Amino acid sequence: MKTVLLSILFCVYSFTYSQIRLPKLISDGMILQRDVSTKLWGWAAPDERVTLEFNKKEFNTVADKDGRWTMQLPSQAAGGPHQMIFSASNKIILTNILFGDVWVCSGQSNMELGMDRVKDKYADIVATVNNPEIRQFLVPDKYDFEKPHEDVESGQWLEAKPENILKFSAVAYFFASDLYQKYKIPIGLINAALGGSPAQSWMSEEALKKFPDYYNELQRFKSRDLISKIESHDKNANDAWYSLLNKTDNGLKNHWSQARLDDSDWPQMNIPGYWADADPGNVNGAVWFRDEVEVPAKMIGKPAKLLMGRIVDADSVFVNGSFVGTTSYLYPPRRYEIQPRVLKEGKNSIAVRVINSSGKGGFVLDKPYYLIAGDDSINLSGSWKYKVGTKMDTLTRSTVIRWKPGGLYNAMIYPLLNYSVKGAIWYQGESNTKKPSEYLALMTTLIADWRVHWHQRNMPFLFVQLTNFMDTHTTPSESSWAELRMAQLKILDVQNTGMAVSIDLGEWNDIHPLNKRDVGSRLALQAMRVAYGDKKIIASGPLFKSIERRGNKLILSFSNTGNGLISRGGNPLNYFSIAGADKKFVWAKAEIKGEQVIVWSEAIADPSFVRYAWADNPQGANLYNQEHLPASPFEATLQNPSITTPRN
Repeated sequence: MKTVLLSILFCVYSFTYSQIRLPKLISDGMILQRDVSTKLWGWAAPDERVTLEFNKKEFNTVADKDGRWTMQLPSQAAGGPHQMIFSASNKIILTNILFGDVWVCSGQSNMELGMDRVKDKYADIVATVNNPEIRQFLVPDKYDFEKPHEDVESGQWLEAKPENILKFSAVAYFFASDLYQKYKIPIGLINAALGGSPAQSWMSEEALKKFPDYYNELQRFKSRDLISKIESHDKNANDAWYSLLNKTDNGLKNHWSQARLDDSDWPQMNIPGYWADADPGNVNGAVWFRDEVEVPAKMIGKPAKLLMGRIVDADSVFVNGSFVGTTSYLYPPRRYEIQPRVLKEGKNSIAVRVINSSGKGGFVLDKPYYLIAGDDSINLSGSWKYKVGTKMDTLTRSTVIRWKPGGLYNAMIYPLLNYSVKGAIWYQGESNTKKPSEYLALMTTLIADWRVHWHQRNMPFLFVQLTNFMDTHTTPSESSWAELRMAQLKILDVQNTGMAVSIDLGEWNDIHPLNKRDVGSRLALQAMRVAYGDKKIIASGPLFKSIERRGNKLILSFSNTGNGLISRGGNPLNYFSIAGADKKFVWAKAEIKGEQVIVWSEAIADPSFVRYAWADNPQGANLYNQEHLPASPFEATLQNPSITTPRN
């Protein structure tokens, strides 16, 4: 009997584990890197023979004692489609395979942000895109502090077509589109990005040893007990806060969402705006807003949309008492569909429940607030009635465990390392602005780390400099965002890197600006120069090179001047500031002389320091080259008179 059971177990084991298996990346529709030896890999039974049929040739290998196997394909030219047949005790047939250029697309939310978020801005593209030679593989969001992962949990290669395009990273798609238009080569995008993630999340354990605080934090979070305790504590705190909120909210108790409500005694405030600036003051909890709009007959019976800008933090929206949508956090634009039966001719009520757990709650300024039906719209900005449903204590922020050091590298980068790539594009930095002084070291280490593990010593690494964001200032001021942009400028000293300056593409009130087309295009320009060797192309705006002093004037020289420096719009140059030895900056006059800029102020007799576009949001900074690419912000001093000219 024992012998029979052992035989059965052996048969089950053999059936279960002798099936050849491929990683998710190696699948139908994949784009493989052209012009290099291609590594293919997977799993089978120990010592099992694996055969590949490709282009009328046969390739063979044998799995090792752990069931892992690899094989190398010789270099292939761009093109396809191809088929691959893998055989062991089973057979896997992959079709629609192309060879082209593969780019890893990583960073935080501005890289992750999909075409779905910008579909209104690029509606024509979303509706008509049809390029099966641009494809994306979306890496699922995952972290692991204990060990690297051999594979990702899921994913498939999707072609750039209307039914898929909303899932594409917007920046990555526009980057790929420009490259494809120029080179007509298939472009594969591996989208491995996660909102809010700092640079240290994307580094290997070995690389993190250079940063003891982050390395030690990684060691701490290898404890599952610690993670469980933190998650349990945060969940209990959140559950208790929202439970009390909902129990005490008079708006829920008394149905303030209903169409007919006597709100005649409610005070009023202007929307958009924050209730901290009105009578309630800076309170947390639930605040209800109501408005009544007159809807004409021509807007009735049509699909309608309610645009409620952006709201801090969470909202639930009702039209004529009917629930039309909700958003749980502050970043997404509020776009709610309204069914034709909901609106009626004449007076219509709109009720919005806003929940805020910390900071200033309310409606973000300079965003669209409209009711739209067909070609007609009603502006919803103006005076709304409001009433506090309940006041709450500030909710302590939860610990975002997945952002901790090393975790994203293990689960989202390590599984990709066998896959040959052309290079990487990177949009990240917002989450490191609290410690800008360490960013240069973090990024130079990260770049070296990735190059080592991808076995590509000079892998092109292209990144986006932080865009303009937050309030503007009338006087020169310190800025951690400007400091981080300066660190990004210095990254260019690393060979085969390129930086897309986006200082003119931001929105003061949104950390996720909608203009992703120009960001992608500027990254593509960098790729054309760095990765494709087009040294004639002007890939960026002016980059500071050196400084000298003549009398009370500073003479600044630049690289990447293209066909000449210009002041955008023909206006006088602005956003230059200078300081003496005391480093007390004042606004300065500036003018272009050939490929130089002369900067001075009558208030500073012996200038030693100069800054350009040194602010969170240097809106109006206007130094460009004639290719209409903006100059990078910078700080320079006569004690350190030049920034190393980038090697690439």
